[in-house]
Amino acid sequence: MPIIVNLDVMMARRKISAGDLAAQIGITPANLSILKNNKAKAVRFSTLEEICKVLDCQPGDILQYIPEQKEL
Repeated sequence: MPIIVNLDVMMARRKISAGDLAAQIGITPANLSILKNNKAKAVRFSTLEEICKVLDCQPGDILQYIPEQKEL
């Protein structure tokens, strides 16, 4: 998938654990893990907004687009 979630990088920079972040944004630790490990198929804007509020960051700080390589 060409969208990469760099949530773990921002969490490390802000020194916040997954459990603390999940509690503060109102989702389960299991759902945060799915998002953090790039297994999510979608993310709600409201969840993304809460993540950005808690981590004091922009969506672009945690979401990255990397085009897939075309096979020759």
